[in-house]
Amino acid sequence: MNIDWVNFTPWTSLAGGVLLGLAAAAFVLLNGRVLGITGIVGGLLRPREGGMGWRLALIAGLVLSPLVFALLSPEGFLPAPRIEAGFALVVVAGLLVGFGTRYGAGCTSGHGVCGLSRLSLRSLVATASFMAAGFATVFVLRHLL
Repeated sequence: MNIDWVNFTPWTSLAGGVLLGLAAAAFVLLNGRVLGITGIVGGLLRPREGGMGWRLALIAGLVLSPLVFALLSPEGFLPAPRIEAGFALVVVAGLLVGFGTRYGAGCTSGHGVCGLSRLSLRSLVATASFMAAGFATVFVLRHLL
């Protein structure tokens, strides 16, 4: 196994993880709700009284914050995104992720960040399944095909 030292970013990854953890903790402490994006977006598709405003604000923040960061960051700070797959493969992968999210009753953020922090057995099983499927997929694609 080789590490791509040029693109290896442990400190920024750690900072992002800490920010995500703090945001999830603050959200549950202030709102009494788990910061699972699947449930938040699902609530937009089936609106309930009093739930639209904060859901729209959170989704807008998720979409707009990287754009604001890109505008305010120094030139050359962000690497150009590189996707080594065709459009059809990206669409199929997105559909599989969406299906898995519905089938698993939550997404990686809901189970991996919020569920594990609450010591949820269901989230532990789901997160272990996500990770195992990811490991297996990378192994098959990189070493067998």
